[in-house]
Amino acid sequence: MINYKDKSYVCLLDLAMELIRGKWKAVILCHLDNGEKRFLELQRITPSISHKVLTEKLKELEEDDLIEKIDYLENPPRVEYFLTPKGKDLAKVLHSLEDWSKKYFSKIKE
Repeated sequence: MINYKDKSYVCLLDLAMELIRGKWKAVILCHLDNGEKRFLELQRITPSISHKVLTEKLKELEEDDLIEKIDYLENPPRVEYFLTPKGKDLAKVLHSLEDWSKKYFSKIKE
């Protein structure tokens, strides 16, 4: 067993999958791989995600050191999110998974 942040995991793959588990984390990471984004921009390009869920997922990704947040302390408030080096490495893996999906499921209609 592997212990990380007071949780136990069967193996390192289990731990890695926990970091992107759920519907939105991988999508957010892929969006941020295209450059830093503000909160409302992420909400606009991530269809059907609620304000609450986006806030939660960004916080979780930040706690796992996959993204960083810069608060410019301006009025009106301006906050931007971007990938950390760890997040950039994970985004490469996610793009490989996306390529695999395109290869085997590209004929499915959206």
